[in-house]
Amino acid sequence: MLKGLNIQELAAKIHANAQLKRDYIVATEASTMQVVNEEKGKKSVVFEVPGEGTFPLLPLAHDQIGARAGIPAKYYDKMLAEAPDLLATNVNAWHRIHPAKRMIRTLGGDMRAFLSNQYNRIENEEIAKVAFPVLAELPGVQIVSSEVTDKRLYIHFVVPTIEGEVKVGDVVQAGGIIQNSEVGCGAVSVSGLIWRLRCFNGAKTGDTFRKNHIGRQVEDSEALWADDTRQADDRAILLKVRDMVKAVVDETRFKAQLAKMQGLVTARITGDPTKAVEVLAAKIGTADFEEGGILRSLIEGGDLSAWGLLNAVTAQSHTAKSYDRAVELEAAGGSLIDLSGTEWKRILEAA
Repeated sequence: MLKGLNIQELAAKIHANAQLKRDYIVATEASTMQVVNEEKGKKSVVFEVPGEGTFPLLPLAHDQIGARAGIPAKYYDKMLAEAPDLLATNVNAWHRIHPAKRMIRTLGGDMRAFLSNQYNRIENEEIAKVAFPVLAELPGVQIVSSEVTDKRLYIHFVVPTIEGEVKVGDVVQAGGIIQNSEVGCGAVSVSGLIWRLRCFNGAKTGDTFRKNHIGRQVEDSEALWADDTRQADDRAILLKVRDMVKAVVDETRFKAQLAKMQGLVTARITGDPTKAVEVLAAKIGTADFEEGGILRSLIEGGDLSAWGLLNAVTAQSHTAKSYDRAVELEAAGGSLIDLSGTEWKRILEAA
């Protein structure tokens, strides 16, 4: 797993970001994407929020605008880089052809998200407020990694008192991952985490709680900031997060997963290891360079079993291109714990 932030750094970043947030409800037909000149004749685009000014766009906001307008991502990026005037013309035209109220989320003067006006804002500081006290109550809890990316909040925690051996000397511990997105990139969730001490790899297991960011329709910016009903709804979600942080490290649940992992140790690769990795990579959806990394980790680990394959996948989280991708690889590895015998047979016997 990528190192990320310690708990003090995480709290400081969440607090700092909370001071920089501002949200608006805009009518797309009344707002515009505008072209501005930068140094050396270079052009870029900004988004106008009527009555509030213009905001530079972060990459995710570009992706969301392009998706809503139905502009293919490759063409959108080409216009952004080579013909920003054409991009602005396209976006503004589609916003008028298909008018709607949208929620604009900004951070420090930059537009970070372009969302539905039904998007229910569950803020990272709200998650932290309910999660940190509960985490502090867990015996010996360790925050092994955490981060706030442009897309999501992540808190990886482990409870060392709940542990077991998958095989002799190969110890794993129970933990969890708390996730949230303030910008439309995923639900509020609490998932299980299997933490392997030998190499500090994490395998993300199934969600014990998941709540999408769907709320009531908000018509204007004033209502956005005075939404008492939303705050009451949020309270119920946050209380559920609190409860699930405790539940995710249930010892009975951990023992059931441990038994499954122990079963993977005896499931050996009987075909071609290279082909086994190829079939596995297609199953979990990895890039070519990640597939090569999985094969390399499998060989270096010297464990040609289903358990060895699982750990070869989660090992890629150490060198992932981003923290977001690292967690996706943890989830890909974790999904293999519950893979059916038929699917494992197809991988292990690949030739």
